Amino acid sequence: MKFRVTTLQSISLSKALVWAILIAFVAGAPVFASAQASHDHASPAKLVQIVREATQPFIDVNAAGPAGYAPAFGCVSGPDHGAMGVHFINGGLVGDGTVDAAHPEALIYEPVGDKYRLVGVEYIVFADAWQASHSAPPMLEGQAFQFVGSPNRFGIPAFYELHVWAWRDNPNGAFVDWNNKVSCEKQSQ
Repeated sequence: MKFRVTTLQSISLSKALVWAILIAFVAGAPVFASAQASHDHASPAKLVQIVREATQPFIDVNAAGPAGYAPAFGCVSGPDHGAMGVHFINGGLVGDGTVDAAHPEALIYEPVGDKYRLVGVEYIVFADAWQASHSAPPMLEGQAFQFVGSPNRFGIPAFYELHVWAWRDNPNGAFVDWNNKVSCEKQSQ
C-alpha cells in the first residue's frame, strides 16, 4: 500500500487559502455561538440586575416588614418541581394595577432553620386591573408575564405573574415559576 505524502510546497495557493478559511471558520464557530448566546440573553440579564439592585435592602428579611411586605401562603413547594419559597407580599403594590421592575409585589425567601434567605421576587398584577387599561399582557424588560386564572390554589382573582430568580440560580431559567435549588425542607418547625 502506497501513501501519498503531500508537502506544503506542493499544495496550490488557492487550496491553501480554502483550507485556511475553513479552519478559521471552524475554530471561530464557538466564538460566534457564545457571542450570539450572550446577545440573546441581554434583556434577561438586565432584569435580573434591576431586581438585584432594587432588592439589595431586603437581603435582611427584617427590612421587608417596614417596607410593607408580609409573609403569605407559607413555604410554597411543588411535589416534583422544587419550590418557590415563602412569599412576602406587599398588598398595596399588588392592588395598584401596575408593574414596576424596581418595586416587585413579592419578595421570595427560602427558609433555612429560623432564618430567611432572599432568593428572588415575583411580580403580580390582578388581571382585571391590568386589562382595564392595557390590551396585552404585562412585560418587563422583554419578559412576558404568565396568566393564572381563577379559581386558583391561592384563592385570589385571576392575575398575571413573573418570577425572577435574581439571588438563587435556577437551572431551568431565571424566569420560571419553580426552582429546583430552593427547598422548604430546611425550615425549622
